[in-house]
Amino acid sequence: MKKTDQIIIDSVINWFEKSVLGLNLCPFAARPYSEGSISFELSHANDDESCLVDVSLMLNRLEQHAKIETLVLIIPEHLHLFDDYNQFLNLADELLYQQGWQGVIQIASFHPDYVFANCDIDDRSNWTNRSPYPLLHFIRESSISKAVQHYPDVDNIPRRNIELLRSLSDEEMKQIFD
Repeated sequence: MKKTDQIIIDSVINWFEKSVLGLNLCPFAARPYSEGSISFELSHANDDESCLVDVSLMLNRLEQHAKIETLVLIIPEHLHLFDDYNQFLNLADELLYQQGWQGVIQIASFHPDYVFANCDIDDRSNWTNRSPYPLLHFIRESSISKAVQHYPDVDNIPRRNIELLRSLSDEEMKQIFD
């Protein structure tokens, strides 16, 4: 692995530890992370076709490695524009369907310029899905089902996260997300 590859992966892990774990944005992430069952993988794709190949490889990796509960594919060389990323998500979901993964794996989306529909670009709520690079987060649905059973008020998580992010000072946001 090239040194720059490791720097990219480390920056995503740092973001994950400071925001997702540090702010508890995903209350289900701490256990698999501490158990080493989250895999961070790097894609060198620079077009949709090669990125779809990497998506397929990641799905196969999940199938072959039951210990991996969730896999984060980092895509630093492609999908820089959020609109392109959003359109690519449709292709990735279609591939999921074509390969028989629907109902088995879900894709969660993260992007440096993530903006929720009907949301202002500067709204702090967008930061729940903002990351250092375009990411595709592959999650086993069986893991989600198990986690949800043991977490009270799952439907309140997005609202709690938005309130939390809106309550942070600019300095706190900078420390966590820079």
